[in-house]
Amino acid sequence: MAKFLFIFLALLITASASDWNILSQRSKSGLKISLKNYCESWRLNVELHNIRFFRVVPEECVSYIGKYVTSTQYKVDSERTIEECVVYLSKGCDLKGDGTDAWIFDIDDTLISTVPYYKKNQYGGKKLNLTDLEAWMSKARAPILEHTLRLFNFLKAKGVDIILISARREGLRSATIENLVQVGYHGWTNLILRSPEDEKKGVEQYKADVRRRLVNGGYHIWGIVGDQYSSIQGSPSGRRTFKLPNPMYYVY
Repeated sequence: MAKFLFIFLALLITASASDWNILSQRSKSGLKISLKNYCESWRLNVELHNIRFFRVVPEECVSYIGKYVTSTQYKVDSERTIEECVVYLSKGCDLKGDGTDAWIFDIDDTLISTVPYYKKNQYGGKKLNLTDLEAWMSKARAPILEHTLRLFNFLKAKGVDIILISARREGLRSATIENLVQVGYHGWTNLILRSPEDEKKGVEQYKADVRRRLVNGGYHIWGIVGDQYSSIQGSPSGRRTFKLPNPMYYVY
């Protein structure tokens, strides 16, 4: 009898595990959860920085994330971020005009897009292979993010020094410059990439240390734009920070 009971319970547990499906789940309050609800909630909480340090996009959300980053909605969300930058620059900045005004940009998925690379890697559903990613970057084929180019040119017209701070390693400098110039970016003041010493630091600490050097050198950092929280957090920061959407990966 005991043996029969054990086999029955084992079969019940196996059946329960195999029957689990996001489409049949409910929230704590009893709301029916669809796959779209689940994945949209996951994406939103990534952007709110409630979900952190994830290594891969949940398997069941890979298709959803792929559709989002190639959608009109992604473009609209990104363009709205840039519009808010322009509003702030037009109404909230008392630029000095003495060569100390600065604005900081990240590069990947801020100025240019890595979506073509991640398309081949399940839109973040596959664990990142850094060597493979850097090989792709070295080809200098990342497409432009046109909404950010408009802000870039707006800042240049205002005489603001544009400083690019990227987690890319120093060995990618030539390819990075080539890629940026060929898609329309030129006239930045400085391009800062990670040195071998910087690679020992987390990205947030590395970028904060760069900003500290800039501030100590006399710069007023009016704003920062990036797709990762590690690009905009840490002290000193900019007077305003602007986060572009990116649910494909998390950098810290």
